[in-house]
Amino acid sequence: MQIEALTIFCDVVRLHSFSRGALANSVSQSAASQAIRQIEKQLDTQLIDRSTRPWRLTTEGKLFFRGAKDVIERFHKLEEELRQRQRPRGYTVRLASIYSVRFHDVSGFVSRFLASRPGADVDLEYMHPKEVYDRVLEDQYDLGFISFATPRRDLTVIPWEQQAMVVACRPGHHLARSTEDSYGAPPRELSDEPFIAFDRGLPVRREIDRFLRRQGADVRVVAEFDNIENIKQAVEDGDGVAVLPERTLRREIEDKTLVAVPFRLAPGVSPPVRPVSIIHRRKRRLNPAVTELIGLLLNGRPGQPGETPAHP
Repeated sequence: MQIEALTIFCDVVRLHSFSRGALANSVSQSAASQAIRQIEKQLDTQLIDRSTRPWRLTTEGKLFFRGAKDVIERFHKLEEELRQRQRPRGYTVRLASIYSVRFHDVSGFVSRFLASRPGADVDLEYMHPKEVYDRVLEDQYDLGFISFATPRRDLTVIPWEQQAMVVACRPGHHLARSTEDSYGAPPRELSDEPFIAFDRGLPVRREIDRFLRRQGADVRVVAEFDNIENIKQAVEDGDGVAVLPERTLRREIEDKTLVAVPFRLAPGVSPPVRPVSIIHRRKRRLNPAVTELIGLLLNGRPGQPGETPAHP
């Protein structure tokens, strides 16, 4: 029984889908199904009950899933140890990130890391927040970048950045004039504005809604999206304004397609922030290269990405 087949089985179960499990392993759905049937044939037992919709694990399948995860984890640990013995400084740090943490935000740290560890490498992949959690907890990635991290007993959450949020609007919008002075826009000026929001249920949506409600701003939500890029595009198209982390607007500000308007707030009131954290599986034995990169991320030099911005 090959480790690849075990991995396919675990991914199919973890993702609750033959097609997604196959995609995660770069094989066809037919090949994934065949690999699992081969395991069942070798064990002479049924692991997945395909007679129901949706399919479900049998009792034996649940037992095998728990054991297979342990085998895969042990195999990857052994593989890492052997690679380290052959090439101690040649480890590839695998990073999973939400889409809005751009490579520009971490590139300075990656460059310094690679300079300090000749032969090492960094693999950065972007994915949906749920996938970041799943891939990190399944040891497919060493670290993850996530916003509004959800505390879990099997997860270590390391605070990284507190990103101040601002009003994003088009340059010709009347709120854009607030950038001409040093005070910004009072939240109440957003009242009755067409507003592009994050999807309901997302932590960032709850944070923004809570802030606006406390500041007496009654916005008119005209569209909802689950990612920042779609929100920015809607604002650029003139559909409304939004509240977004200022750091995520750098490119648009440089291109003069969007304006970042800070909030004008009463003394003692802070703008909403988006906390971004580094996560890893709690009981994972981190490679020294991973530990070194975490140190670089947490101790950024002034003016470099990763520095926690000051808030008024």
